[in-house]
Amino acid sequence: MRLTRYTDYAMRVLLYLGARPERLCAISEISGAYRISQNHLMKVVHDLGKAGYVSSVRGRMGGIRLARDPADIRIGDVVRHAEEGFELIDCGNCAIQPACGLNSVVHEALAAFLAVFDRYTLEDLLGRRSELIDLLQADRGPPDAVMAYPAAP
Repeated sequence: MRLTRYTDYAMRVLLYLGARPERLCAISEISGAYRISQNHLMKVVHDLGKAGYVSSVRGRMGGIRLARDPADIRIGDVVRHAEEGFELIDCGNCAIQPACGLNSVVHEALAAFLAVFDRYTLEDLLGRRSELIDLLQADRGPPDAVMAYPAAP
């Protein structure tokens, strides 16, 4: 199972904001720390806001912050929200589908996969907050060195 880049970015935003609960953060700041596209992050942040994970303050001194306590943000819920679907196989047009047991095994595996995420909150992931902040502030190279992702197989 592979999570999408969208889910990856959503988790990165939440981790960044969770590491800095005392202040508002700019999307450009998060983009620079991770070396990822600001345009992509804007979409993710907007969606996280609509879902109630992030709140924003407009204006010159504005920014974004977590809308909930990190202990109240369950990772499984974030993954379910960010992923468009979990159809791992398409059994609908398969000739042997009525007699095949693969579909039930895949559903069981997916449930187990999500159950692990359900056991953790954002607070759990922020256990080494000071180290996380140091790493996010580290020099990441030239401004145009945006993180590249390999093409999906």
